[in-house]
Amino acid sequence: MKHLRQLEDQSVYILREAYKHFDNLAMLWSIGKDSTVLLWLARKAFFGSVPFPLIHIDTSYKIPEMIEYRDRLAREWRLNLVVGQNKEALAAGMNHTLGRQVCCTALKTNGLKQVIEEHHFNGIILGVRADEEATRAKERYFSPRDKNNEWDFRDQPPELWDQFKTTFPPGTHIRIHPLLDWTEINIWEYIKLENIPFISLYLDQGSGMRYRSLGCAPCTMPIKSTAKTVDEIIEELRNTNVAERAGRAQDEGRGMELLRKDGYM
Repeated sequence: MKHLRQLEDQSVYILREAYKHFDNLAMLWSIGKDSTVLLWLARKAFFGSVPFPLIHIDTSYKIPEMIEYRDRLAREWRLNLVVGQNKEALAAGMNHTLGRQVCCTALKTNGLKQVIEEHHFNGIILGVRADEEATRAKERYFSPRDKNNEWDFRDQPPELWDQFKTTFPPGTHIRIHPLLDWTEINIWEYIKLENIPFISLYLDQGSGMRYRSLGCAPCTMPIKSTAKTVDEIIEELRNTNVAERAGRAQDEGRGMELLRKDGYM
């Protein structure tokens, strides 16, 4: 519990620093476990309310339960929800059969860029964890992008001894990652500790399968698992050597690195 409270304190500090230093801020909410923990931490950091918009990029291919969960929590927690969608790409027939990287770029990366441009957001808070996927380990807590939201992972500012760079040249877009030091087990331990509501897709509903990572329905596969409670998920994670995003199709090869370089979440 002490370690979780230390992680919580650090994340709350990062959130407050972001709010202090960036005028037009938003948080990305993918509806998954990480971004929902991040949302919970934001409500803690700002005494029960979230003082910036929540962005959800709707590709139109999300699992229906995800949208139901999103809308219910947005009502209950009175969130300022901004739903972005690349309607032009969808109208032209964009879908995963045209290539997963092509589809993710059009519907997720470009969908997010459209929202950022429309609302002039200069900083986006995300629930990125360094242990989740290799390119995320190259991130910083305050990670600069260029004017096109593109990321040069070879040129990131040092962050030593919890000293964070929060001043950048005009026109720099910043991605803020308060969960960078958390692990997948930490996330579930914190969900249990705080009794955070999460989407039931993460639990086995009796089929012997559950989702470990959530995304678009055509590109996200459940895993074999009989974990029906948070305790069982935690125990399962302590004894697995399977990668968290093994069921996510866009992670194949260098797909994720190329997507994130171009401004993906």
